[in-house]
This record gives sequence, structure tokens and C-alpha cells, in this order.
Amino acid sequence: MEWLADPQAWIGLVTLTVLEIVLGIDNIIFISILADKLPAATQRRARQIGLGLAMLMRILLLLSLSWVVGLTKPLFVLAGFDVTGRALILILGGLFLLAKSTQEIHNKLEGNDEHGSTGAAPSLSAVLLQITLLDIVFSLDSVITAVGMVDQVGVMIAAVILAVLVMMMFAGAISRFVNRHPTIKMLALSFLLLIGVNLIAEGVGFHIPKGYTYFSMGFAVFVEVLNLRLRSRRAVLVKLHEHKP
Repeated sequence: MEWLADPQAWIGLVTLTVLEIVLGIDNIIFISILADKLPAATQRRARQIGLGLAMLMRILLLLSLSWVVGLTKPLFVLAGFDVTGRALILILGGLFLLAKSTQEIHNKLEGNDEHGSTGAAPSLSAVLLQITLLDIVFSLDSVITAVGMVDQVGVMIAAVILAVLVMMMFAGAISRFVNRHPTIKMLALSFLLLIGVNLIAEGVGFHIPKGYTYFSMGFAVFVEVLNLRLRSRRAVLVKLHEHKP
């Protein structure tokens, strides 16, 4: 715990915590969309357990740094490309995210939502299994980022715990906001498609700077916020017009 007396370690802790929160936003969106399929009484529990699993996964990976580093070593060569364990996990995770997001978008467009269909709602265990599968992918990316930023494992674990605690505080508000606005939910699913493509590209060795992705997502959110304000203003004007004598 010598890092507690090191100012540079504290700077690294704050920086890494903020970065972990930013990297965890897509995790929150995915968890919120999946939890929305459950009964209202179970949704909060699913979000909390899902984020708890994400924190546990990150800590376990940090405590297994030698294994994580080993994932970047080539397992075999395919068509001149060095295939690593990390590449396989990213590609499979990206394909899963693409498939899941496409299915959700199809259900939204075709009106086959769980709320409007006669099919049985998924169980809590089924939702948590899907969350766990994606947590593995998101956690791996998060841990590799942490390893590249700071040297002390204690700092990494502290940053992960702080970031997940912050995400737990705001997960409910984010989930309610996404579910209250259908266009925001569609935008979130589109983000997950984009992240899935990024994961696959990263897996095959084509690096897309995350800044480009987050700028695109931020700009899209900014435009959608303007649209929400415009729709809200129009709704107020319509109500005033209706009550006008």
C-alpha cells in the first residue's frame, strides 16, 4: 500500500477512475436494456448484480495479470495474422453484441417487444448470463487499459471499485431515461452496434481510436437532446393551444 503516500498514484487513481466510468457507459446501457425485459420489481436487482459481476470480473482479471498479459501472445497464425486469446474474446464478444443489438432493433421496429408479446419474459438467470458474457469482454478491455496506465495493482482495483460504485448510483437514472424515450433507446442500441463493430475490428488487428467512437456517440447524443427539447417545447405549445379559450 506504499502508493497511498505517492501523489502520482493518486493522480493516476483519479484519471483511471474517470476513464473506467467512461468505458463503463456502454456496459450500463447494455445492462439497462437487458434488465428492462424483466418484471419491474426485479430490474433494479438485475442492474446491481450485473454491475457487481462487472466489478468482480475486473478485480479477478487484475489479480491474474500474468494471464491477461498472456492473452496478448499469439496462439497460432492464420493467413499471416497472429491470433491471440484477446483477439478471439473481442471478436466473439463483438459478434454477440452485433447479434443481440440487431435482434433488439428488429423487435423494436416490428413491435415484438416483450411488453407487447405473448411470449414468456426471460428469467433473471438468463439475463444475468447474457450480462456476464459481455462483462467478460468489457472487463478485458478495461483491465488492459488499466494496465497500460498505472503500475500498482492496488490503484487499479481501487479505481475499478470507485468507478462501479459511481455507475451503480446512476444506473437506475440512466435506465429510466433510456426506457422513457424510445428514440434514445434506439440510439443506445445503435451505439452497441458500433461498439460491436469496434470490438471485431480490434480483434482482427485494425485499431480504431476510441476518441473517434466516443466523439461520434457524444455528437449523436447532443443532437438527440436537442430533438427531445424541441419535442417537449412543441408538446407544451400544443397543450397551451388546446386550453386556449
